Amino acid sequence: MAQLYFEDVGEGTRLPTLVKTPTTRQLVMFACATYDYYELHYDRQFARDSGVHDVIVHGPLKNSFLAQLVTDWMGEAGTLKRLSVQYRGMDTPGSPVYAEGTVTRKYVRGGENLVECELRLVNARRETTTPGSALVALPSRREP
Repeated sequence: MAQLYFEDVGEGTRLPTLVKTPTTRQLVMFACATYDYYELHYDRQFARDSGVHDVIVHGPLKNSFLAQLVTDWMGEAGTLKRLSVQYRGMDTPGSPVYAEGTVTRKYVRGGENLVECELRLVNARRETTTPGSALVALPSRREP
């Protein structure tokens, strides 16, 4: 994507939606990469015995989808200063999730051009399963 500049955004600007469809293979690969081998993420019978209808997507993987949304949007010269999420619902493999965001505030502080965003990961039923927020520093077109 092209570089995003501070002057390009305003309150209410929507980030482009990022669509992900996690697979059980991706969950196994993520488990290996993060040493998170909790059976709820790969063993369907364990999940059912635990009261869940299917295995569920790792919370930190959902966090990474929101991080990708923001870092793809801000461009290489942007800096992700803060990312915060909450896990409020379960997502299952094979079902698409949509990473979305909206600019809620922009301001200059300490010489940095800062943009705050409200984020959310929603399922196909439009339920927010992972709300969050981000703080991004963007370059200015006015800076040399």
